[in-house]
This record gives sequence, structure tokens and C-alpha cells, in this order.
Amino acid sequence: MARPGADYGVAVLIAGFPAGAFQANCYVVARAAGGPCLVVDPGQDAAARVREMLSAHRLRPAAVLLTHGHLDHVASAAELCRAADVAAHLHPGDDTMLDDPLGALSPDLRHLFAGLDVSDLRPPEVRPLDADLEVAGMSVAVDHTPGHTPGSVVLRLAADGDRPEILFTGDTLFAGSVGRTDLPGGSAAELTRSLQVLAGRPEGAVVLPGHGPTTTIGDERRGNPSLR
Repeated sequence: MARPGADYGVAVLIAGFPAGAFQANCYVVARAAGGPCLVVDPGQDAAARVREMLSAHRLRPAAVLLTHGHLDHVASAAELCRAADVAAHLHPGDDTMLDDPLGALSPDLRHLFAGLDVSDLRPPEVRPLDADLEVAGMSVAVDHTPGHTPGSVVLRLAADGDRPEILFTGDTLFAGSVGRTDLPGGSAAELTRSLQVLAGRPEGAVVLPGHGPTTTIGDERRGNPSLR
């Protein structure tokens, strides 16, 4: 995962941390300290840590981007959106998960989250994350990558000078692994097609996944059986 304050090159600041019971990676992304930023995948119990990062880097949220609708990636989105008066962006394929988050999980996961209040997870404004964005001074390309969920997306920041391309892959691609497809709405065939698209990204593209450590497309081509 991206360590807090990690710098991935020219004109971008990315800080990240794992949040909640499932250690889902949440990222704060900005052109530089002291300006607008994006919050990517603020999951369970992420809000306090996000606020610490905003204060440390003098940042103000411009939007919350969600790579998919699973509870461990969206649980703090409504709280952060209300506090900053910004919209959340989620692909329409996963929009219903904001109103019925447990319905998108397996029986064992529903049992695990049984004590969590999931009655108010929908942010005040939810915009469709189905097209490229210009936000917080950055161009964010949005690739629809269904398979883990119907509305999974990968967010791309283009290479810039010495900085390689950066991919926020959510639960589509991890270091050495891929997202599970046995949950409601999952599809192994669709995930395979989505991974073929990711395999075509540049060798040095940095992968910031939804769980686990940072990797690169080149490393995954060589070591991840699903990306060969």
C-alpha cells in the first residue's frame, strides 16, 4: 500500500492507509500540498485518518471517488461528503449497494458486518463514475472493469515527466492476485476481460490496489497468473 506521505513523482501527492476490519486501502490524492484533493475509497473507520491527512497536507476535498460499491470501500464516504460538501462518484452498476450494502455480500460477510450500522451510507450527492473526470486540478481517466462487481472501475492518472502512470485498481487487481467473483454480481468471465485491458497498460505503471501492497503492471505480468 502507499505509505502516508508517499510521493510518486512530479506534481502529485498520494497518501494512503488501510482502514477497517478488511484493511481496505484509502487514498488521498492531490497535485500538491495546500490545494484541492480527491479521496479514493474511504471505507470503514476511515474518516478520522482522512481528516488527519487533510490537516497535515493542508488539503481540501473536491470529490470522493469510489472504485466500487462494497461496504469496506464506501462506509465513510457519506460522512466525508457531508463534512466537505462534495459529491461522491460511483459507477451506476454499483449504485444500489449504497442502499442495500449487505445484499452485495456473501452470507459469511453479512454475518461479519451484522453489528455495523449501514442505514445511512448514501452520500447526499452521488454522481455517475462512468466517464473521465477533470477534478482537483487533475485529469482522471475512468476504465469500467466489471467482474468483481458490475460497477468496478480503475482510475488512471497519466504519466507526467518522471512520474509513471498510476492506477487505482480497487478490488480488480492486487499484487499477485485478483478480486473474488463469487459475491452477488460477480463474474469470472467479465473479470478476465477486464484484466486483459489492464495487462496492456505500460510496464512501469504503478498499481495502487484496494487491498495489500503497491505493485506495477510489469511485476504483475511476470508474477500474477491472472495477468499473464
